[in-house]
Amino acid sequence: MAGKDIIQMSLKEFKRLKVIQEVIEKRINQREAALMISLSERQVRRLVRTIRKYGEKGITHKSRGRPSPRKIPDKLKENVIRLYTHKYHDFGPTLASEKLSEIDNIRISNETLRKWLVEASLWKKQRKRSTHRQWRERKEYPGEMIQIDGSHHDWLEGRGPKLTLMAYIDDATNRVFARFYEYEGTLPAMDSFKGYVNQYGLPQSVYLDRHTTYKSTKKLTEWEELEGIEEPLSQFERALAELGVEVIHAYSPQAKGRIERLFGILQDRLVKEMRLNGVKTKEEANEFLDRYLIEHNRRFSISPTHETDLHIRLSENINLLKYLCIKIERTIRNDNTIAYNSKLYQIEGRVNGKRVFVEERLDGSLHIVSKDLSLKYREITERPKKIDTKEYKLRRRYIPSKDHPWRTFRFGKGVHRNKGEELREASV
Repeated sequence: MAGKDIIQMSLKEFKRLKVIQEVIEKRINQREAALMISLSERQVRRLVRTIRKYGEKGITHKSRGRPSPRKIPDKLKENVIRLYTHKYHDFGPTLASEKLSEIDNIRISNETLRKWLVEASLWKKQRKRSTHRQWRERKEYPGEMIQIDGSHHDWLEGRGPKLTLMAYIDDATNRVFARFYEYEGTLPAMDSFKGYVNQYGLPQSVYLDRHTTYKSTKKLTEWEELEGIEEPLSQFERALAELGVEVIHAYSPQAKGRIERLFGILQDRLVKEMRLNGVKTKEEANEFLDRYLIEHNRRFSISPTHETDLHIRLSENINLLKYLCIKIERTIRNDNTIAYNSKLYQIEGRVNGKRVFVEERLDGSLHIVSKDLSLKYREITERPKKIDTKEYKLRRRYIPSKDHPWRTFRFGKGVHRNKGEELREASV
C-alpha cells in the first residue's frame, strides 16, 4: 500500500510473527508458542513486548539495513584496486594481500581481496580438475628421500638471460634447496647436488625423472652384457652410485608431485619477488634465492613423522669433486699418450696397465687417474709431422700390343673387332 514502509523479513521471521500475533490475541499461551518456534518462554515474552511497541517491524533485527561498523571504507577499497591494477596486476589474491601488508602497509585478508577482485572482473577463480592417482605416503625421516628436477622458465621476465632452476625438496619435511643455472645438464646437476650435500648432508635416495641428464639412453655393448651389467649409467647416476645414494626414476610428472607443485609456487611467487627487487642477472638471482628460501622454508616446511635426520654429514677428508665429475675411460697408446676431447695428453712416468680414467671436475681441473692415483701429464699442443720416407718412381705408360685381347676379342661366330676399326666379317 502506498505510503507504508515495506518490511523485509525471512520465512523464519514471518512464522515467528504469526505465532507472536496469536499470543497477543490470546489464542495460544506463551508456553505453546515457545514450543512452536523453538524459543524459550523468556524470548517469547521479549518478542511480545517488542511487537506491541514497534509493530510488525519489531520482529526483524535492529541492524538490518544499516552499514556494519566494521565495514571497510570505500576509499580504501578503491585505493587497493588501484594499487593492484598498476602494481600487482598478475599477482594472486593471497600473494597480493601479503605484498600490500609488507610494502604498502595495508592489512587486508586474502579472501576480502579475492571478493573485491572478482567484483571488479580482475580475478577469475578456475577450478582445477585432475585425474585420480594413487596416493603415496610421505617418507617418515628427513633425508630418507629427496625429489630433484629442473625448471626451464623465464625467471627474470626478460630483464636478463633465461635460466634453469635446479630444485631439491625433502619428501618428509618439504624443505627446499635450489640454485639457478644457464641450462639443465650433468655439470649443473652435480654442482647443485654438491651445494645440497654441503648444506644438509648426503641423502639416502633421490627421486627424479628420466631426463637424459639423469637416465642414460645408451645401449649395452656385447662386452658389457657379458660382464653382467644390467644397464648403462649416466654420469650423474654413476656419481651418486659411488657416493652410495640410491637413484629412483619416476615414470610421470605426477609421480613426483611435490617438486612439480613447488615449481608452480616458485614460478608465481619467486618471479614476482625478484621483479619487485629488480633482480637482473644469474648472480643476483642466486644471491636473492638464498635469502628467499629461508623465509620460504620457515613458512611452508612441515614437521616429519620422526625427527631423526638420515642425512649423512661427510668428513672433511672426503673430496666431493672426486665423485661429482665427468669420468671417461681411455686406453693408453704405445707412445704413452691418450686422446680426450680432440686433444692429446702425454702421461709422464710409467703406468701399470693400459686403461686410465679422465676426470673433468666441477672446478674446471682435469685429472688422469689410474687405480685411485692421479698421474702427471702435459698437453701436446703441436703434434709432430709425419715424414714420408717412400720414394716414388714415375711409372712408364704401358701400351698394349696389336694382338692384345683388349684390342681384339670375339663377339660372335666369325666376327672380330679391332680397337679403332670398324667391325668386319672374318673368314672361318
